[in-house]
Amino acid sequence: MKIPIVPGGNNRIGKSTALPFIFLISSLLFGCCASTKYPDSDHFDGKRFYNPTQIEENGIWRMIKLLATIHFEKWPENVQNEKKEHIKIPLYKNQIAITFINHATVLIQSHEMNILTDPVWSNRISPVSWIGTKRVREAGIQMDDLPPIDLIIISHNHYDHLDLETLKILNKKFSPKFLVPLGDKELLQSEGILNTEEMDWWQTIKIEKKAEVTFAPTQHLSARGIFDWNRSLWGSYMIKIGDKRVYFGGDAAYSSHYSEIKNRLGNPDISLLPIGAYEPRWFMRLVHMNPWDAIQAHKDLGSKLSIGIHFGTFQQTEESINAPAEELKNRLLQLRMNPNTFIIIKEGITQIF
Repeated sequence: MKIPIVPGGNNRIGKSTALPFIFLISSLLFGCCASTKYPDSDHFDGKRFYNPTQIEENGIWRMIKLLATIHFEKWPENVQNEKKEHIKIPLYKNQIAITFINHATVLIQSHEMNILTDPVWSNRISPVSWIGTKRVREAGIQMDDLPPIDLIIISHNHYDHLDLETLKILNKKFSPKFLVPLGDKELLQSEGILNTEEMDWWQTIKIEKKAEVTFAPTQHLSARGIFDWNRSLWGSYMIKIGDKRVYFGGDAAYSSHYSEIKNRLGNPDISLLPIGAYEPRWFMRLVHMNPWDAIQAHKDLGSKLSIGIHFGTFQQTEESINAPAEELKNRLLQLRMNPNTFIIIKEGITQIF
C-alpha cells in the first residue's frame, strides 16, 4: 500500500491536504483494470484477488484516519550514494552477485544470466511525472551502466514496483523476458512489452537451461487506480540458478506464507526481504513488514543470508530515512543473532556470494 504524500515528503499531511487527494484522483483517472478472468482459487474469488492469510482489512475509515493523522519524519532533500563498486568481470559457476540499486530494485548476476527485480529509475513513483512521491536518492547504478539483462521480475503493480517508463526503456535496450503476476500482462503488452508471461502462485517457469523461477505467495495487495483494486495478483519469486536459491520478497506483510515457501521450495541461500515503509504500525502491519517482522521471515524461510531492501529512496510512510537499517541492527543485537546473517548493502555496491 502506497500512501500519497506531498512531493518530496518532509511535511505533515495537514500542511497541504489538497495534494494527496489530487494524487488519488490522478490515480483514479490513470489507473487501469485487468480484464482477463481467471479460475476461482484460494486467492481469487472470480472478481478480485485476496490474501488467504489475512483476517482483517484496512477499510475506508482506516484510510481516512491515516490521512488525517499521519506525520512524516523529516527526510533530506537529497542523499548522495557512496562510491559505486559494481562488477564488470564474468562470474564463476555457482557464484551469485547482488547489487542493491534502490528501493526494491536489485541486480542479481550469475555465470548464467542477469536479472533485475522491480526496476524503478523514474524520478517519481506516480501515474504522472509532475506530482507524487519523489526520490531523494539516485539509483545506485545508472541504466547505461547495466550489464545485459536477461530477465525482469515484477512482484506487483504498485507504481514503486511496476514503473512502466523504466520497463519500456529496459525492453528497448535489452529485450529481456518479463515475468509478472496474473493480471499485469495486458498492461505491459499495451506498452509494447511483448515478451511477457503471467504467473500464478506456485507456478514454475524454466528460463531456457539457465534458471528455474517459481512465483510464491505474499500478503499484500494491488492497485494502480481506485477501480482496479486487487484486480491483479502480487507475490514473490524463488529463483534457482544451478544449486543456488535466491528469494526475492517483493513487498509484503508478515504472515505464515514464509514457512510455507520453505516447506514447498526449500530454504534460500540468499533472501531479499523488505524492511521499510512500516509506520504507523496500526495501518501498515497488514501490508508491510518492519525489521522485526523481516527477521522472523528470515527465520521462517531458513535463509542462509538475508539482505534488506525497500527503504531509503522514497518517503512513503512515517519513519525516518535511517530507521529501517538502524532498527534492523538493533533487533539483531537484541536477539543475539549473527549480524552477518541479515545485512544491508549500500546502493551501487556489489557483493559476491
